[in-house]
Amino acid sequence: MATITLPTADRRLAPYAMGEPIEFPSRAEAAGFNRIAYAAAHVVADPLAEIDPWLDTAIDWEKTVAFRNYLWDLGLGVAEAMDTAQRGGGLDWPSARELIRRSLEAAKARTGVRICCGVGTDQLDAGPQVTIDDVIRAYEEQIESVEAMGGRLVLMASRALARVARSPDDYAKVYGRILRQVREPVIIHWLGEMFDPALVGYWGSTDHMQGMETCLDIIRSHVAKVDGVKVSLLSREKEIAMRRRLPKGVRMYTGDDFNYAELIAGDEEGYSDALLGIFDAIAPAASAALARLAKGDRQGFHGILEPTVPLSRHIFKAPTRFYKTGVVFLAWLNGLQDHFIMVGGQESARSILHLAELFRLADKARVLHDPELAATRMSKLLALHGITS
Repeated sequence: MATITLPTADRRLAPYAMGEPIEFPSRAEAAGFNRIAYAAAHVVADPLAEIDPWLDTAIDWEKTVAFRNYLWDLGLGVAEAMDTAQRGGGLDWPSARELIRRSLEAAKARTGVRICCGVGTDQLDAGPQVTIDDVIRAYEEQIESVEAMGGRLVLMASRALARVARSPDDYAKVYGRILRQVREPVIIHWLGEMFDPALVGYWGSTDHMQGMETCLDIIRSHVAKVDGVKVSLLSREKEIAMRRRLPKGVRMYTGDDFNYAELIAGDEEGYSDALLGIFDAIAPAASAALARLAKGDRQGFHGILEPTVPLSRHIFKAPTRFYKTGVVFLAWLNGLQDHFIMVGGQESARSILHLAELFRLADKARVLHDPELAATRMSKLLALHGITS
């Protein structure tokens, strides 16, 4: 197998011998999961667009849609236009709307695939002049657009609402108005402040357990309109506590990129389905593990998925909002796109040492599809940074 020289934290260069990648599961294996599993998918930037990447958005639509088909081929659903797609962090609402349109068209050309679409209020400037009614209208605008295209909804957390809300009652007002209008049950997304600092105090409290009470009250009041809740707090304990209190029929979708293996496997009182950014990066391993779990092979499930957890914890380490860099980096290493360029110039958000360790952990997790290709691309990136063996 390939050997590559990688930098270390003590400023040395050390050889690293790579292992064997995981085998991709067959489509038949990927068809029988006993968990719902969405991968929050990234977008592929257009590297040849004549734009200022910090200010403007340019997407390679062909490669972006091809990546969705890759996820569907592995039996995973696609959670579209979520924070993994740099929603509100380079991807604006007009671009997100076009992304949703193209992905829904691609989904309609296939049989039995899952797709859900993020709606929020990111067309609003979350300034002091924004009102609660403005937030409601912004949600309504996006919901109307996505429902008209036939998309199922994920109600994303609103930066504008976090800024203007003065109490839990404001959250109840906004979500109550929205949930009474939606055509089909939605997934409510509770994105923690570790992912987006602008969302601190969501649900009207900086105490997550108090915020949980508000969220649960809203769900109970509109249970027929809620398919599930995606919790992204990076806390196993908080997710399980909430999962055990959800009304019957309401799903918990784990967004915990630190503890997903344990949460998906579940315990004697239940389990979490999945809506995860890390599944974008480890899709073959996620698919193979879920196929094992569906066959009752919990040991096999953990044997495949547990080695990916150190990789995920590294990708999502603080500042967690920069995790998208690692996701796109892995897509490039794996030949799923031809470049390491991101919307908003976010390829520069992590250091070369971070990426070198990510490379090692990805190899140990067996999620580098073609080790020779990955080593060649990593060597080119190191050379660009002036690091040569």
